[in-house]
Formats: sequence, structure tokens, C-alpha cells
Amino acid sequence: MLDVFLAQPGWLASCLLLLGLVVGSFLNVVVYRLPLMMQAQWRRECCELLEQPVTDAEPLSLAAPNSHCPHCKAPVRPWQNIPVISYLLLRGRCAGCRARISPRYPVVEAATGLITLWLGLHYGPSWQLAGAVLLTWALITLTLIDFDTQLLPDDITLPLLWLGLAFNLNGTFVPITDAVLGAIAGYGILWSVYWLFKLVTGKEGMGYGDFKLLAALGAWLGWQALPLVVLLSSLVGAVVGILLIVIARRGRDIPMPFGPYLAAAGWLALIWGESILQAWLGANGLPA
Repeated sequence: MLDVFLAQPGWLASCLLLLGLVVGSFLNVVVYRLPLMMQAQWRRECCELLEQPVTDAEPLSLAAPNSHCPHCKAPVRPWQNIPVISYLLLRGRCAGCRARISPRYPVVEAATGLITLWLGLHYGPSWQLAGAVLLTWALITLTLIDFDTQLLPDDITLPLLWLGLAFNLNGTFVPITDAVLGAIAGYGILWSVYWLFKLVTGKEGMGYGDFKLLAALGAWLGWQALPLVVLLSSLVGAVVGILLIVIARRGRDIPMPFGPYLAAAGWLALIWGESILQAWLGANGLPA
């Protein structure tokens, strides 16, 4: 199979684009349902702790119940669930009640497909491609969940950390020693910042999910990439925060998720980390 892809790269590109579109559709399900599943689990645990009866609604998982319109509850038929195409054919509305469907669904599908395709062209058939694709899908999911709910689920961050270590057992991205140190340092850096900020201000500046996400990025990229990831995420987060305060009149006390900026910075470091570092050193007249 690898020989076929090497001989006919068009096959690889087509398969990656199709795979990315399908996975993008699934990621939309994960982004919507996983936080609800977490809330249901917390509710059950609270009821058990308080010795109260558990009054759960219909059981929810990533597989069940089948997708349906949140307005009229009409089931989404298979031909109405084709990534991007179905949205265009339905003109962005439910086939039953004609309620508007969020354009984010096809945007996530298209973006996941195109990024997956681009990664294939960037890496070619390799273990690096497999790892980069899995990391990218996880970062897209975490970005959207954190943006919506300010949660970074352990169900994604912790497996992502172990997966990064597994890929680097044979040095796919960095030597395994650098990956282990990266995971340790990634958690420790933000843990230290969290407690320093809390001791000084009495407030919590970030959540534990951010620690775990940076630890996961350290496991994939190695400890050497962490300063770049922290710098890029802090810079972008600060700029966006200032713009929201000045332009959108967002209150200073309204919390802002940090996970999307960590995820974006980690992805940039994965693809262009060395180039960014070399450009920065050159701009400051430092030896590469």
C-alpha cells in the first residue's frame, strides 16, 4: 500500500482529504457531546455523594443517540450527513423544520480535511504524518471545546500525552528523553505560574487542563519547543484579549480560555518551530 501511495501521490492526497472531511464531521460530534457527557458524569457523582437519586436524562455517548435536529428532533439521515456537501445542498437549514444549521459544522469539516491534506503534502507517507495528523485532530477538538466551555477534557489531553511519548519512542519527532522532559517541564511551567499568580492575586489565572495540554505538547515536541510555545500562546492571547476589551468592550474580569492559544502555538511549533526560532535569532543578531 505504501508503494502505491509513493508511486501515485494523488491517491494519498485524495484519501487524506476524504479522511479529514469524515473525521472533521466526527470532531463536531465530539465537541458537542463530550462536555455534556462530562456534565452528566459530574451530576451522577454529586448525586451519589449526596445520597440522592440519580435523575439522568436519556443516556448520551459519542455513538448514541443518533444525530438529530435540536429544534424538531428529526433524525439526520445518512445522505444529510455528508461532510460539507449536505450543508450546501440543504442550504444550511434542517430538512424537517428549516431551522438554521450553524456554519461552524462545515467549516470544521472543510478545515480538518484541508489541513490533513496539507500535512500529507508536507510530510509524505511516514510515521511523522500519522503523528502530526492525530495531534492536529486532537488540537482542533480541544480548541473548540475550550472555546465553547472553558474545559480541556482529560479524556483527550491525557491520551494525547501518552500518544506523544509513544510516537517518540523511536524518535519520530524528538528523542524520547527530550519528550519525557518536555512532558514534565510542560506541566511544571504552567503549574508554577498558576500558583504564583494565585498567591499574588488570590485568583486562579488558568485551569489544570492547560497544564496537561502543555505537558502533552512537551511530550510531542520536546522540552526545547516549550519556550516558543509559551511565548507564542501568551503573545497571541494578550493581543486577542486587548482587542476584545477595546473593540468588543469585553469586561476585564470575564475569563478567557487559554487552551486555543496553546493549541495554535503548539501546532505552529510542530510545523515551523525551527524556522520561527531561526528567524527570531537572525532578527536579533544572535548565532543560530
